[in-house]
Amino acid sequence: MTIRIGNAPCSWGVEFADDPRNPPWRQVLAECAAAGYRGIELGPVGYMPEDPAVLGEALAANGLTLTGGVVFRPFHDPDQWLDVVEAAERTCRSLVSHGARHLVLIDSISSRRAPTAGRASAAEQMQPAEWAAFRDRISYIASTGAEVYGLTVSIHAHAGGFIDFEPELERLLNETDADVLKICLDTGHHSYAGYDPVAFLRRWGSRVSYVHFKDIDPQVKAQVVAAGTDFYTACGQGIFCNLGAGDVDFPAVREALMQAGFAGWCTVEQDCDPTLDVAPLDDARANRAYLERIGF
Repeated sequence: MTIRIGNAPCSWGVEFADDPRNPPWRQVLAECAAAGYRGIELGPVGYMPEDPAVLGEALAANGLTLTGGVVFRPFHDPDQWLDVVEAAERTCRSLVSHGARHLVLIDSISSRRAPTAGRASAAEQMQPAEWAAFRDRISYIASTGAEVYGLTVSIHAHAGGFIDFEPELERLLNETDADVLKICLDTGHHSYAGYDPVAFLRRWGSRVSYVHFKDIDPQVKAQVVAAGTDFYTACGQGIFCNLGAGDVDFPAVREALMQAGFAGWCTVEQDCDPTLDVAPLDDARANRAYLERIGF
């Protein structure tokens, strides 16, 4: 089993490219490398330079490999489809220009679903026609990424979106081509939704192509689920804690990955609020040290 560990700009609070609170991208690259990682994700398209020469030089200077990129867009909203397509195409071009392999698709947070993050029984469900169109939009971007750009494309369940809970994720997987759409398992979002990421990995390991490592503070999770707290407020309240300090059993995750024969990148993502008193570099170092202690 060859597993490599990377990190992502969201661990430095970078969620949206145009957020004035974002740290400079060169700082994120330098701190990622200083914390002991050898790979990093692109972050939201437009945050890192789209000129391959500029970003390529900076990646090389820090000894980093670009591992993949995320399209975090409202796949659920047909009125924003052109924005989804543009973001996907820009992300694909950036990934290909640096030899990155992974394109991750996430349905972004919806006002219809945000209050029921973590509460599957209370969550609004799409009607059949809406679901079919939603599924087809995801399939279109997945096919574009795989067939036009040669990327490995995966779907990522996310709190507050319409692919949040295990039944929704499994429905999508059963209705899409396994050769085109893989799984990016996010251990933290899976726990946030109320499910066991290890059990899911044991069932679906053969389709998992990429992994996001997050941990969940169980006390904060209980509070935000009960209160219907929105995702970004929950981040500010510390729902995503350092790896090994929450309810995700990472030694069991490692064992399940080994049993599945997984090889490739696992990316630490500790979403945080950049306006709070957080120390991303310290957390990144602590997370890398923890993973090394358990054999990653």
